[in-house]
Amino acid sequence: MFIQTESTPNPATLKFLPGQNVLEVGTADFPTLEAAENSPLAKRIFAAGKVTGVFFGNDFVTVTKADDVEWDHIKPGILGAIMEHYQSGQPVMADDHAPASGHAEHSGEDGEIVNQIKELLDTRVRPAVAQDGGDITFHGFERGVVYLHMQGACAGCPSSTLTLKMGIENLLRHYIPEVVEVRPVAA
Repeated sequence: MFIQTESTPNPATLKFLPGQNVLEVGTADFPTLEAAENSPLAKRIFAAGKVTGVFFGNDFVTVTKADDVEWDHIKPGILGAIMEHYQSGQPVMADDHAPASGHAEHSGEDGEIVNQIKELLDTRVRPAVAQDGGDITFHGFERGVVYLHMQGACAGCPSSTLTLKMGIENLLRHYIPEVVEVRPVAA
């Protein structure tokens, strides 16, 4: 098994490509070891040490490291954990836990606007940020403000504010006049 790695715009996060599907559908975000309880793969990666976050996409795993360690010191252990997992035959997620992350539900009078926001996120934004090892999902819409949740390489990325303000906010405001601002939300 050959696992490729790619850098991301976030220097604390690397993207690992195992050459096979990680998740069939959706994404899964594990900002802590406790959150990884239902994923044998995420638990193995956290066990490699000095890992502060794990994120799964369709064909990639992004790993965020602690600030006090260099990639050269922990990358071999992470590669070993991923390889060991795929050779074990265990599932990525426990049988009774499907990936749950995605857009938040929205009920109310702004339903049509929210559907337009989600459509633009799914077609224009999410594919681009997936290439960088992350994901951005809809969290809410209130009085012209769109709240988005940033995951994987996007969470804590130095350029995430620029991406939100100059990229996503401009895109949404262009197509949906009711949108006046975009703000990030914490997990």
